[in-house]
Amino acid sequence: MSSTRTAVRTTGVAVRAMLVLTLILGVGYTLLVTGIGQLVLPWQANGSPVGDGKGSALIGQSFTDADGEALPEYFQSRPSAAGDGYDGTRSGGSNLGPENPELIRAIDERKSQIAEREDVSLSEVPPDAVTASASGLDPHISIAYALLQVPRVADARGLSEAEVRSALESRIQGRNLGFLGEERVNVVELNLALDDREG
Repeated sequence: MSSTRTAVRTTGVAVRAMLVLTLILGVGYTLLVTGIGQLVLPWQANGSPVGDGKGSALIGQSFTDADGEALPEYFQSRPSAAGDGYDGTRSGGSNLGPENPELIRAIDERKSQIAEREDVSLSEVPPDAVTASASGLDPHISIAYALLQVPRVADARGLSEAEVRSALESRIQGRNLGFLGEERVNVVELNLALDDREG
């Protein structure tokens, strides 16, 4: 009889502890952290929204038409292996090794397309222009790839190259912590800035 009473008492204590800890850690802590995030870093806490709030500065986008052709007035992102391209639900790379014939063929095709589109030699096409990032969602491109696209974008928008280069240079992001990675440009933010500038 006493063992049954002890078991009931122990179960009651366990249930009460679970409910109290769920309220404190599951609800209270979540509300506290969310509140601090909204007060201190609201833009980041809300997913770094851009434009009309339907996109994020943290996720790249394709700037192509319905046929997959590059829109000339936009800086182009690097290739994406995430789903059909920049699919946030299917983040990941192609997992093809550097000697894989399929990857080599894709890189050669991309290099030829970019060289023709930008009117440069094959040797001037930077590596990030033809290879996807590990996540497939990276919104950044190298400074070299961005500069390569300036003449085309300027011509398509009816702007001077100096104006487009100035918009680009004002959005160069430095190395992480001052020494990790390379300088880069967020293509999504740059294209939105050019759209805003025009209209």
